[in-house]
Amino acid sequence: MIEAAIIAVFFIVYLGMILGGLPFLQLDRTGVALLGAIALVSVGALTLEEAWAAIHAPTLILLFAFMVISAQLRLGGFYTWVTYRLGAAPLPPAGLLAALIVVIAALSAVFSNDIICLAVAPVLVDVCIARRLNPVPFLLALACASNVGSAATLIGNPQNMLIGETLKLPFLGYIHEVALTVALGLVLTWAIIAWQMRGHWTLAPGLDAAAGHPPEEAPPTFDRWQSVKGIAVATIVFVLFLFAPLPREVVALVAAGLLMMSRKLHSFKMLGLVDWQLLVLFIGLFVVNHGLSRTGIPEHTMLDLADAGVDLQHPMPLFAAAFVLSNIVSNVPAVMLLLPAATHEIAGPVLALSSTLAGNLLIVGSIANIIVVGAAQRRNIHIGWKEHARVGVPVTLATLAVAAGWLWLRIGAGT
Repeated sequence: MIEAAIIAVFFIVYLGMILGGLPFLQLDRTGVALLGAIALVSVGALTLEEAWAAIHAPTLILLFAFMVISAQLRLGGFYTWVTYRLGAAPLPPAGLLAALIVVIAALSAVFSNDIICLAVAPVLVDVCIARRLNPVPFLLALACASNVGSAATLIGNPQNMLIGETLKLPFLGYIHEVALTVALGLVLTWAIIAWQMRGHWTLAPGLDAAAGHPPEEAPPTFDRWQSVKGIAVATIVFVLFLFAPLPREVVALVAAGLLMMSRKLHSFKMLGLVDWQLLVLFIGLFVVNHGLSRTGIPEHTMLDLADAGVDLQHPMPLFAAAFVLSNIVSNVPAVMLLLPAATHEIAGPVLALSSTLAGNLLIVGSIANIIVVGAAQRRNIHIGWKEHARVGVPVTLATLAVAAGWLWLRIGAGT
């Protein structure tokens, strides 16, 4: 009876991941995951102690800490300053697109792609309108580059943090594995968008008047000291990640604590920019997935798939499964489902690359896409499914092809 309840809860929760909520209930993915965890405890499938033990604290701490570090830079106006400086560069449209992709990818690799998109998208619209440029290709480049660039490190996005913390991957070793793949992916992203948008760089008549800045979205003013302080702390953290054998979550948490001891930026504002919804989503999914693992179903399913010729412990099937699942249930739930199969030496980079690059396929493939499209919509700039897919589909296929080529070479090298 308990096993049946666990299976029912699991399927309901992941149905909510697919649909973005549940019919007839005012629940989003976070609410569904939390309700699933509560249901498992309430029916006795897990005790409170077991549910608590199922939560992977290092991942949550790392996520929280980097949200605080990014909040420092956002409140200090750093992201706004970077975007305006980029827009002031004397570059032709294709050159500006290339510069934008490089800058956004670099920022996303360190400060998380979702936060970068949230801070940059509204300002980027202003920059494009001031230069009489069509904002759409640049907004699409923002979303795509943030996703591709975030794959470069183990702190670039939530799923990479989860993979790195759970599998204990070396920070520098991971960068060595994926650096060339990510770099080629960014080049292809630029080439695809630049080729598709040739002859369509100019701002449409009347769009500058329609795309007024909502008062509640006014970007923060640039504070040099706060920005320098945030960059200095982030740089120290990154260097320690690269070369010091210290727990990454502890290093990041200490850095976040130092930034919160500010005489100007109130902790209320900094903590207000923490994505508590995402943290609760992780907590709920940790508990629900642990409940399913107690039934033995995941292990039996993997054995059955292996007997059928689909061994998820082999990198190629794992790569394909991560791509498919990421576009069905979203990348974080997909990675949580597949982590038990990540036993191969390069399973971590495989999961990280496939789940992250898959996010560009459709608007709902990643939170970064949704943030950019939403910011454009609030400025009366329409980016629909078709407009996004024209760029997102070829970018996804091209970057995944590069990643698959890397994987084929790694397997051929005897790993």
